[in-house]
This record gives sequence, structure tokens and C-alpha cells, in this order.
Amino acid sequence: MNVWASPCESSGRTASSKTNVASRKLCHLEMHVRWLGRMDFARALSLQEEIVLEKRHDSSVEDQLLLVEHEPVYTIGRTPDQSSLFATGRICRDELGAAHLPHPLFVINRGGQATYHGPGQLMGYPIIDLRRCGQDLHKYLRWLEELLIELLAGYRIAAWQRESLTGVWVGDRKIASIGVGVRHWISMHGFALNVCGDLSPFNQIVPCGINNVAMTSMEKEMGTPFSVASVAASLEKLARSRIDDLRVIERDNRFDV
Repeated sequence: MNVWASPCESSGRTASSKTNVASRKLCHLEMHVRWLGRMDFARALSLQEEIVLEKRHDSSVEDQLLLVEHEPVYTIGRTPDQSSLFATGRICRDELGAAHLPHPLFVINRGGQATYHGPGQLMGYPIIDLRRCGQDLHKYLRWLEELLIELLAGYRIAAWQRESLTGVWVGDRKIASIGVGVRHWISMHGFALNVCGDLSPFNQIVPCGINNVAMTSMEKEMGTPFSVASVAASLEKLARSRIDDLRVIERDNRFDV
């Protein structure tokens, strides 16, 4: 099946009409969004892996976005460089491993260095068949950033992307981190948006391997309380309306002329 960036046009009126109808149907595939509330990291990871496996064996399984809030954990991608697990950015001989961290550490199959997840943070795990999206990982990462920027704009928080630094920023402060994994072009892991709560656990590491980075949250920026559940509800609506921006339109060859 060919993948096109836009609907094909034809000089034949009937064929063109059929092609456009078919293209719209193929492009508009629903994404199921689920708010899971508070869930421990290991359980959420297992759920992601189950859905990825299901989608690998059945391409008709719908794309999903899991929204969740975690108990405190640290995570890091599969990288030989573990220095971001230490606040100094250097591994000390008497602090090998993660024994110095106040919360459990998970080494997972995503890109990126160390980060923290915990109460007050909205985690988003999009499980999307990127074969429907042009198999373009760069485009997918930018889509995630733009989705979060638009969400924050709805709360009057001006956020932006920084060149060569994946994530979302407010001024020079980081408000959302992104780290994804891909198996057979099906995505997992995703983003962490700081909504409210305690940011001090970030002080135990070098967040995302960026020295001297300042972490912020929606609550900190606006000086007003926010609920993770209410922000998740806003993101659910937005993600459903923006998923077609990520996907490409597929051409149905039955209507070729």
C-alpha cells in the first residue's frame, strides 16, 4: 500500500470523489484515550507492553493514549552513560548504582537520560502505529511537543520548543520531558508534564542529562492550583482532535484511474 502526504487528485469527477472519500476514511482513525488515575510504574509499563504486542499481531487494533499519574520513581534509558543519575553529573565510587536515590529506579527501552516521575505529574503513553504516520520519528517527537504546547496555551502558559533539546519549555525552564521507545514502528513511553506538586526529587539527578536545568510546573508558573485529572481531561480532547495531524493519508488503489 502506498502512503501519500495528501489526497490524490484526478481529472475524472467520479473517481476523484471516491478517492477523497476513501482517503478521509483511512486518515480518520480514532485514538482511544484512557485516564488510568494513580498507577505504579511497573504496572503501567506492563500494560504498554501488552498493547504493543497486541498491535504487532493485529494491525486493526486502535491506537491508544494512556494517561496516568505515578508513585515516585526515577527512570533512565538503556545507555552506558549513567552519569545523569547523580546530581553532580559524575559517578562517585561510593555511590555506584541507584542506592543513593530516594525512590526506585527503572531502566527502560526509551531514549534519553535520567528523569523523575511522581505525584503531580501527568504521564502520557501514546501507543501509536507509526507506519500510519510515515515512519517518521522526528515528526512524531515534534507532534508530541506541539500537542503539549497547545495544551499549555489553553491555560495561558506560553511554552515553546528549543532547538536540539527535545521537550517543552517555559522561558529557560523545562515543564515537560519526552522520551519514547519504538518496537516494530509501534511507539511506547512518551511524555511527562509537570502539573503540580513537589519538584525537589529532580535535584537528586541531572534531569534529561542537561546540566543546571531548572524544572518548573503549571502550578509554579501560574501560582494557582491545578489538578492532574482535570489537565488529563483537557489533553484527552485535544489529542483526539490532533491525531490526524500526525497521520498520513493512504491511497486506496481501487479508485486509481
